[in-house]
Amino acid sequence: MAREDIPTAVSRILEDYLPGKNLEIYNIVYKKEGPDWVLRVFLDKPYGSETEYVNIEECEDVTRYLSDVLDEQDIIDRSYNLEVSSPGLDRELIKESDFRRFSGRAVEVRTYEQINGSKNFEGILIGKDDGIVTVSVGGENIEIPETKISKINLAIVF
Repeated sequence: MAREDIPTAVSRILEDYLPGKNLEIYNIVYKKEGPDWVLRVFLDKPYGSETEYVNIEECEDVTRYLSDVLDEQDIIDRSYNLEVSSPGLDRELIKESDFRRFSGRAVEVRTYEQINGSKNFEGILIGKDDGIVTVSVGGENIEIPETKISKINLAIVF
């Protein structure tokens, strides 16, 4: 199977299994790292879930299920390492629902080019509307076109 089709195939395998587990796919990455191939499946809780974070037991359960199905269907024609995890505390915001879900939370934003004299912003996510991400930085709302954002992550605040 072509490399770019593997995440799609893995997504199809998981689409019926995960909802009953109160889990959803955050991202799937299949790539070569050094001499090895890695299939990474990142799981998340659906927006509005009672618990916000995926736990280790849930990752282990999905790993066992997915490993068995992938072995049975034999869709990957080379050896690879399977990793199932959560996006982490400093997760990247990639889905539209992420911007609603994490509105009001601290974020770190990196841009491709300067906006208001800077390429790095730390502030509170206000939201995203019509391709514009608004972040409150020092009490000032900064509007950043989504096309100019190289990465936006939740900030870890201690």
